[in-house]
Amino acid sequence: MENFNIEKLDKAFDIEIDSIASDKSISHRCAMFSIFSNETSYIKNFLTAEDTLNSLSIVEQLGAEVKRDGSNVEITPAKKLTEPKDVLDCGNAGTGMRLFCGLLASVDGAFTLTGDKYLRERPMKRVADPLRSIGTNIDGRDNGNKAPLFIRGVKELKPFVYESPVDSAQVKSALILAGLRATGISKYKENELTRDHTERMLKGMGAKIETDEDGYINIHPLEGYLKPLNITVPTDPSSGFFFAVAAAITPNSRVLIKNVSLNPTRIGAYEVLKEMGVEVNFIKKEDIYEPIGDIEVKHKELNGVVVEKHISWLIDELPALSIAMSLAKGKSLVKNAEELRVKESDRIKAVVSNLEKCGVEYTEFEDGYEIVGGSLKKAKINSHGDHRIAMSFSIAGLNCGMEIEDVDCILTSFPNFKEILDSLKA
Repeated sequence: MENFNIEKLDKAFDIEIDSIASDKSISHRCAMFSIFSNETSYIKNFLTAEDTLNSLSIVEQLGAEVKRDGSNVEITPAKKLTEPKDVLDCGNAGTGMRLFCGLLASVDGAFTLTGDKYLRERPMKRVADPLRSIGTNIDGRDNGNKAPLFIRGVKELKPFVYESPVDSAQVKSALILAGLRATGISKYKENELTRDHTERMLKGMGAKIETDEDGYINIHPLEGYLKPLNITVPTDPSSGFFFAVAAAITPNSRVLIKNVSLNPTRIGAYEVLKEMGVEVNFIKKEDIYEPIGDIEVKHKELNGVVVEKHISWLIDELPALSIAMSLAKGKSLVKNAEELRVKESDRIKAVVSNLEKCGVEYTEFEDGYEIVGGSLKKAKINSHGDHRIAMSFSIAGLNCGMEIEDVDCILTSFPNFKEILDSLKA
């Protein structure tokens, strides 16, 4: 179990970064969605981290042929998905496990999904219960709430109508993937638009998925196969955001993050930084499967902010935003963020307990927290096995120094994070 010792940054930086990790959400989906085609998919800049490589391995176990040359991946699907002879290991990836639940729930066969010690303790009923309510067969520990999960795929899934009580891209994606193999048109409704990579990518492959005037996503069953993917995975805006915060908290600093997904549902945290007073510029370059371009962030004095809308758009970035809030003038408030409780860790508890060690005054709520901005002090931080907690407090270390315990989790999503962090001192 490795630790990081982060030294305080004693000067400004002005840097362009083109080596930030590829988008994990899109990489997972590239691996999964390729098996809906009958031709070879070509994926460039695939994220070569443990979580996404586990998704590739699962696709192989389901019968696909995978060829990988660095970050370039070719996936040739089998004519029919193969029932695997072994369990399917998702590693630390909650996205992987929850989406594979939906994908496999309507495939004839038996499948067991497991993961590492952290993933096996994460709640899965938020996906398992909706899937069971539409007629699929999923079980596991704690009445299907914890992995290993066992799926007995339904050969002919009936079309369904589902109105989700939670706004979650993972729940939405799982039901869309199940609905693609239903026997008629299925309908899914959410209260607020969540990240829409699944809909964008599947529609780009030829799937018929549209939103009607009543707000339902209509999922038409597949007629044959989808077109193969031919995609370059963009930089992950969530990973890039750590360095946006680094520039925001370091006087006279600037960062240009290259080739990022500019999907509106993925840049909400950058918009919050702008609201806090930071200069943020979006420079769009292309728009095929996803809008892609550069994001420039320049330090300006930070002010407190209230974050209560479009929470699903910035749920992964809230731990890093808490660092900016801790150094802002005045109070900041995060509301309606119960979803943080069921991520890789209970991120509300992980954020505030570690901020307390750093001398930050806060109030914890069931759905968020209030932070009184001012200063941070050096502390020993417990990552709770959560890569975003580990990386967020590493960025805080640029302001005051920090020791981060258990940073092995960073390798699952952002293998060269420390290398880029160290480059800010060059």
